[in-house]
Amino acid sequence: MTSATIGNSINQASGEDWKVGVDIGGTFIDFCALEARSGRVASLKVLTTPDDPGAELMTGLTLLAEREGLDPAAISRFVHGTTVGINTVIQRRGVSLALLTNAGFEDVIELARLRMPDVYSLFCARPDQLIARDMIFGIPARLRANGSEVRAPDMAVVEKAVSAAKAKGAKGIIVSFLHAWRNSTQEIAVRQEIERLAPDLFVFTSSEVWPVIREYERTTTAILNGYVHPRISGYLTALQDRLKSRGVTAPALLTKSNGGVMNAAEGKRSCVQMLLSGTASGVIGAAWLARRAGERQVLTLDIGGTSADFALIIDGKPQFGFGELVGEFPLHIPSVSVSSIGIGGGSIAGIDEHGVLRVGPASAGSVPGPACYGRGGTEPTVTDAMAVCGWLGHSEMAYGQLRIDAGLATAAVGRLAKQIDRSVEATAQAILDVAISEMFVEVEKLASRAGVDLREFTLMPFGGGGPMLGAFLAREFGMSRVIASPRPGVVSALGGLVADLRGDFIRTVFVLVFEEAAPALREALDTLIQEGRAWLAEQGHQGPVDLRISADMRYVGQSFEIEVPIEPAWIHDGNCAAMETAFHAMHVQLYDFSDPKGEVELVNLRLSAIGAGPALEFPVAVNEVASLVSPERMIQVYTGGVFGDIGLFRRDELSPGEHFSGPAVVAQDDTTFAIPVGAEASVDRHLNIHLTFAE
Repeated sequence: MTSATIGNSINQASGEDWKVGVDIGGTFIDFCALEARSGRVASLKVLTTPDDPGAELMTGLTLLAEREGLDPAAISRFVHGTTVGINTVIQRRGVSLALLTNAGFEDVIELARLRMPDVYSLFCARPDQLIARDMIFGIPARLRANGSEVRAPDMAVVEKAVSAAKAKGAKGIIVSFLHAWRNSTQEIAVRQEIERLAPDLFVFTSSEVWPVIREYERTTTAILNGYVHPRISGYLTALQDRLKSRGVTAPALLTKSNGGVMNAAEGKRSCVQMLLSGTASGVIGAAWLARRAGERQVLTLDIGGTSADFALIIDGKPQFGFGELVGEFPLHIPSVSVSSIGIGGGSIAGIDEHGVLRVGPASAGSVPGPACYGRGGTEPTVTDAMAVCGWLGHSEMAYGQLRIDAGLATAAVGRLAKQIDRSVEATAQAILDVAISEMFVEVEKLASRAGVDLREFTLMPFGGGGPMLGAFLAREFGMSRVIASPRPGVVSALGGLVADLRGDFIRTVFVLVFEEAAPALREALDTLIQEGRAWLAEQGHQGPVDLRISADMRYVGQSFEIEVPIEPAWIHDGNCAAMETAFHAMHVQLYDFSDPKGEVELVNLRLSAIGAGPALEFPVAVNEVASLVSPERMIQVYTGGVFGDIGLFRRDELSPGEHFSGPAVVAQDDTTFAIPVGAEASVDRHLNIHLTFAE
């Protein structure tokens, strides 16, 4: 079959229940569809259409209907992740915005945190802000830190600012005032005045987007939300119209940066929540697959056409953080913690001004793509290097949409080889070595920040390029285990299928942790719980609700906080000692010391409201019979500095219990799994391939 399936092929009858997950990357849009009654899984990749975002979605649904019998009217759950938002920021193609802030604080986004992106570079420069300085207007208005009003906003100045902003081409306005986290009335009043004066402009206030105490974080988060709003809103509207025209009646759900999902109506306003949706859903899908396979400590490696993303799964759970980068800008909402680098399958290799071989961050993308795709690309890429070395080109790719042309890859890499006076094969291997080296540096940073020893972890590569390079990276780190799921190329799409509804809410309370603070904490918690339950109800959730509480806490005098899980009973009972003990323990875990006698501040109270997603059951093999499997045929691959014969296996022909030795290539529709020398491969009852390396 063209599309990979698990279990028996079943004639799909109209009206049966399908659940569809979709993820759009830089080169491909991925589909993972589950027919709920039989447990049959279908997957697909379609080349993206950058000039017409969303057209590839219709193409994919058409192909699934033709190849798998999927009736669009039978789709009961449709989950969609997109890179429209993050690409808008990276490419700086967002809307022109104006910012209204307190008079005297017009430079808040330029001052930022007074930290350079690279403190070790003498030539480092901060990125240009998303709002130009002449589009920032100071409004005479002021609140005290306790939220009481010193001066009401001067609406005459607001009117002048709106007129000036419109004259300069602003399409939207962000309102961010000091202490709006404590009292949002001034921001609301100014927003209402703007809506009266200029109903053609959209307006966001910082307190509605993310009401946190620090004005820079609150302001930049609101700016990111406004900057991508028109493109995301327009895209989602077109998505809904296209799905409706195709007969899909299920509401569109969107993957979020926090690993959950939300409905499209909310996505049009809370655009900032989905900026990292693709990377987050990949980690969620990987964590689900890892738990099924019994793996609890996992390093994920997601390589697409333009980037490589890394994340840690510890004790079976994805890690979350704040301040993840969206392009050049930090995102201060809860997100699945992912580190990224501009190395992907389409990353272009070249010689820099110092004569050094570099790979990325420029990418060939889907158009024209790597040279070996035969779509007009002429520059050498990582994928071309794999083709030159013989790892690729032994089967059709992307479910029959691509056929690797090794001759075109050789020509592209050959032009680079002449510049560095090496053979074509040696140059291709050098490209791969540089790419792996760049990833090694980034992963090492991630491991150091988390304080983990990667030799105790299993690598799970996914995405179209992850299985091509993952085992080589694992070997560099001394990792002894690698696991590849049955469909590594569509794990991000799978993540949307298994994701929960998840909404994050925050209240800044800023109190010392002692008994007198208990009433304020109880009030904040009750408010958060009401908001969380109301949000889940708005999303249409009717099942059990999981409310997870945490607090941002610090010692008095510290500049930044750490997040500490909190039991709701501690707050309702006024058990401040339990909260302090939890904080001290977390401080020891992160920094290896604590100060039990030090005063503790609780800055923010957080709540994650979670409604469990559907319980999906994928087929599992009943019997595993251990047996040595022979390759389909031998192929020539450049490894260890020479060409040699290695085995080629077909993924859909491998059965549970079968095993073989590397070096080898496992070909399948959505990716190619390159297995280096020294690896032993085995297939488990979920059809995962496990690699083990000798110690």
